Amino acid sequence: MPVPSRRGLVSRSLLRDDAYRAIRDAIVDGTFAPGERLNDADLVEWLGVSRTPVREALARLEQAGLVQTKPGRYTMVSPLDVQALRNAKSVTAAMHELAVREALPNLSPAELTAMRDANARFADALRAGDADAAITADDEFHGVLVTAAANAALRDVLAQFTPMLRRLERLRFSSLIGRESVAQHERIIALCEAGDVEAAAAAIRANWETLTPLIDTMAVQDAS
Repeated sequence: MPVPSRRGLVSRSLLRDDAYRAIRDAIVDGTFAPGERLNDADLVEWLGVSRTPVREALARLEQAGLVQTKPGRYTMVSPLDVQALRNAKSVTAAMHELAVREALPNLSPAELTAMRDANARFADALRAGDADAAITADDEFHGVLVTAAANAALRDVLAQFTPMLRRLERLRFSSLIGRESVAQHERIIALCEAGDVEAAAAAIRANWETLTPLIDTMAVQDAS
């Protein structure tokens, strides 16, 4: 679809990180569709910034696998690639398992409450069929453990690979197949509250591994 008609979306003091997040989110939520060409001038006008932060943002998005660039010719939104999704899922599952191992020994009652609240919002969003709200709540749920782990390297890895999976999860959270995650989240919370590191780590990996059937379905569709 075209770049949104609303101009000056953000302040002119926008930094490259903010430009990156704005374009990334537009790709994840489907505003910019797979295969769509992205024009620097249109993005500059949409965001209300100079060309430099836009170009820097696009370079980061290419590293994250969200855009493809042919220098001097075009930049386009990457199609969903099955192998790239498998790789991202494996890395993301491992990082969340590590987050549990590092966070759980010092997890506070307030953080457990934050996880419960996020899961309640997640369940409400799924019932309403609001995929964007479901993704936000799911991010908040997992973000409690990631923040509690206090591992900057872990956060950086997840920031690179999670957006690719969120594009896929919009399909899952728009349908009934995403609802099993609510119960999985409840189990993760219970295991964290019980202080069972090994079981909680296994449960959170299993939660991310539920993306595998969706990726496998895409692979079959691509092959047909």
